[in-house]
Amino acid sequence: MRSDGELVVAAGFASLAGPRADNQDFGGVHLGTALERARHGIVAAVADGVSGSKAGRTAAELAVRALVEGFYAMPDTLGPARAMQAPLAAYNRWLHAQGRGEAMENSATTFTALALRGRRAHLVHVGDSRAWRFSGGRLTCLTTDHVRPEPDLSHVLIRALGIESELRLDHGDLELAEHDRLLLTSDGIHGVLSPARIAAILGENASADATAQMLAEAAIAAGGRDNATAVLVDVVRLPAPDHDGILAGLSALPFVEPPGPGESIDGFRIERTLSAGRHAVLLVARDVEDGSEVVLKFPRREILSERTLRLAFAREMLLAQRISSPFVLAAHPVRPDRQSALYGVQPFLEGMTMAQRLDQGLPALRPALDLAVKLTRAVAALHRLDVVHRDIKPDNAILTADGGLRLIDLGVARLPRVEDFRVDEIPGTPGFMAPEQFDGNAGDALTDQFALGVTLYRWFTGKWPYGEQEAFQRPRFGRAAPPSHHRPEIPSWLDDAILTAIDVDRDSRFGDVIELLRALEGGGSLELGPRRKLPLIERDPVRFWQALCALLGAALVASLLLR
Repeated sequence: MRSDGELVVAAGFASLAGPRADNQDFGGVHLGTALERARHGIVAAVADGVSGSKAGRTAAELAVRALVEGFYAMPDTLGPARAMQAPLAAYNRWLHAQGRGEAMENSATTFTALALRGRRAHLVHVGDSRAWRFSGGRLTCLTTDHVRPEPDLSHVLIRALGIESELRLDHGDLELAEHDRLLLTSDGIHGVLSPARIAAILGENASADATAQMLAEAAIAAGGRDNATAVLVDVVRLPAPDHDGILAGLSALPFVEPPGPGESIDGFRIERTLSAGRHAVLLVARDVEDGSEVVLKFPRREILSERTLRLAFAREMLLAQRISSPFVLAAHPVRPDRQSALYGVQPFLEGMTMAQRLDQGLPALRPALDLAVKLTRAVAALHRLDVVHRDIKPDNAILTADGGLRLIDLGVARLPRVEDFRVDEIPGTPGFMAPEQFDGNAGDALTDQFALGVTLYRWFTGKWPYGEQEAFQRPRFGRAAPPSHHRPEIPSWLDDAILTAIDVDRDSRFGDVIELLRALEGGGSLELGPRRKLPLIERDPVRFWQALCALLGAALVASLLLR
């Protein structure tokens, strides 16, 4: 998992007066100190003083300065939206009052600003300046101009700072993605350059400063008669995602019925159904934007509550984004503004699950051990982050066509400092659950180790150590037979490793899965030469005791005859 880190951006600014005698635009980016960035974020703004007023430039500059000074003076608990609203409302009342005097008669200014904090950007806007987002080669306008609707009066503002005594701001927020380009423009740019031309310039991927300058110069070169100002913020790196932020983004997404083959959703064309389980439907789809094959995971609401399903999806998205392991399934990147419904997107892996492979028969011992090591490494990667999977089983391990392995289904994982499921909805699959889980244990590293041990037992033998369980049963944990009882070529050290992991007494298991991993990797050679012949008591206990009883009976008869 990447460290939390901080938001890293690159900023650019350009403002040209053009053919006008003075420049009434004002804008810029305030990166702040490290403490300011951590507590409040980064602010970018552009303002365009209304032409014809006596102090348009002054109104624009003071608006930007009022926002920056007021924003960082607000408590960080207030939230970016309210921290921008409060100083701008106060400034608007002052500017409106000044506009009735002679020095700043009719002064007003458009205003558009962004506050970037964590993995989100918060927008405030009034007037006809604009905010844009360039992501994945697509340009999206984030604002609506506050002008007269008549075509020949589209230059007449109906809302701006200073026009009304009470400020009416448009608010918005969006989830950021790395490599996003966030652009603020005065109408001297977007009034001349088409969105396609703006997108083409942004798509050249020059530095932020160079791109802002190119936009302003292109507007003037295209015959612009107004001041041209561009403020550009490039998102270089985002802090690691947090569960609450992901959950907040999911809360607005509705549940929908899974589409069928041939249908599309959000640019994903459905090809076929991969599986339909108790909790989710998996569909293989084609991402029309990049041509890749993906799996869409749609939740089923028949069993779990909507709250639990959203919690599960938030967990899966968080872990898929933050865990860096070649043995744990990652997420397929999707633009935050693209998704319209609740579903997950994962890369499609060519291969089969461990369970499907077992249906074809037991794998050879050496490749089976290699994959057992990879699965244990996947669990270890989770446990290093204090993450408990809670549903390790052959169905949740995909064997890829290139010989790799991916642990999947992270939606029921237990995360540190994150709200858990209700007691009656705590997950687990009977047959893989440790004894203590039937007494209320919600899942920890030792129960994961038990489930991993049962998975390995089945992987090497095809059998259940304590018998297969139904959901309504409380199992009776006895003494598990060594795996070599079912498969004689299994060496003793592998017997011991698996039996230790599935010990009924949790205190007798390995201290952690790293110890299990060491046992699997350093246990010994699988080149055993002649197979060890199991004694009769292990191969057939009934026949052993029958034979022993027969011998004892014969000995008794012989002793009586001799007397």
